[in-house]
Amino acid sequence: MKEKIQKLIPAYAVVPLLTCLAVNFLVYAGIAPIADGWKHYDLTTAFDRAVPVVPEFVIIYLGCYLFWGVNYILIASLGKEHCYRFVTADIMSRLICCFFFLVLPTTNVRPVIAGDGVWENILQFVYSMDDPTRLFPSIHCLVSWFCYIGIRGQKRVPKWYRAFSCVFALLVCVSTQFTKQHYIVDVFSGIMIAELTYYIAFHTNCYRLLEHLFERIYKRGK
Repeated sequence: MKEKIQKLIPAYAVVPLLTCLAVNFLVYAGIAPIADGWKHYDLTTAFDRAVPVVPEFVIIYLGCYLFWGVNYILIASLGKEHCYRFVTADIMSRLICCFFFLVLPTTNVRPVIAGDGVWENILQFVYSMDDPTRLFPSIHCLVSWFCYIGIRGQKRVPKWYRAFSCVFALLVCVSTQFTKQHYIVDVFSGIMIAELTYYIAFHTNCYRLLEHLFERIYKRGK
């Protein structure tokens, strides 16, 4: 069983992936008690008002969590250096999100969901569980785009799956609009931050600090 798990998730990738998860949770959940009482800004545009609610897209909005898990594990398995650089980009992106969540707290006015169908009820459930704050930039779009660019150009990953990841990441971005969970500016800012931090991590040696830390932990655990 241990060998099967290590084949799926290399030992060196366990701590880095858990670190990504922890940082994401701390940024998203940790900001709420700090900034929720502050003035929040509504960045709704004419485009946002023109986009209709399409409850069925909630399945993509929620289904992306499985997509994230699969692709982050896949990306981490592409080699130690690739893993450490990717995790560095991921953590940098969350720190940037944290900055905007504090400096520019955002909110929106969610629409009244008409109908009592399955998708309408699921979307209402999402609304009840997720406060309309910490919208800019969209972590949903950011992480989904990371799932694509982390394997973009990687010939070890089948071409069809790279194409699928691109399409699904874009569909997640679309779902944030049709579920009214985000503004359009949240989408583009999330993608831009993913591209920026990914470029920095893969074109500089800033990943070395985390590499040193993760390698020490990895070697102690062997």
